[in-house]
Amino acid sequence: MIQNLDLKEIEFILENNYIGYLSYIFKNKPYVVPITYYYDKARNIIICYSGEGHKITAMRKNNVVSFQVSEISTVNNWKSVLVHGTFEQHFGSDAKAYLHAFSLGVKDVIMEKEHIKLDYISEFSSKIYKGDNPIVYLINIEEITGKKRS
Repeated sequence: MIQNLDLKEIEFILENNYIGYLSYIFKNKPYVVPITYYYDKARNIIICYSGEGHKITAMRKNNVVSFQVSEISTVNNWKSVLVHGTFEQHFGSDAKAYLHAFSLGVKDVIMEKEHIKLDYISEFSSKIYKGDNPIVYLINIEEITGKKRS
């Protein structure tokens, strides 16, 4: 039987994962891409970063996005969270502070979940290229739902 997740279960899934699927619209077509993320529960935001490219160009034009995270054990045992929100790019010292929070947060989740100690962001993400500044952005959470089957 499929059931709704309560807020505590939704937050647990977001806090204890770091890979999700970002959905955005470009030229009236939906796109879905995997991204690394950090859920900042206190601020009710999802922190992300990327290099310049298709998804950033698209989200600058249409900032309405969805974000999905799943934990799937079997076809009959899974949990899924869906976030609806808006893209917001950050610059300068704000971007640097968010990127720092992202890095520390993702490293903590990886340490807890996979028991791997990482020192640098490049060990879990390849988005920073030599000489390029990362594009730091938030997903401002407007609506959040979750489902489970067990």
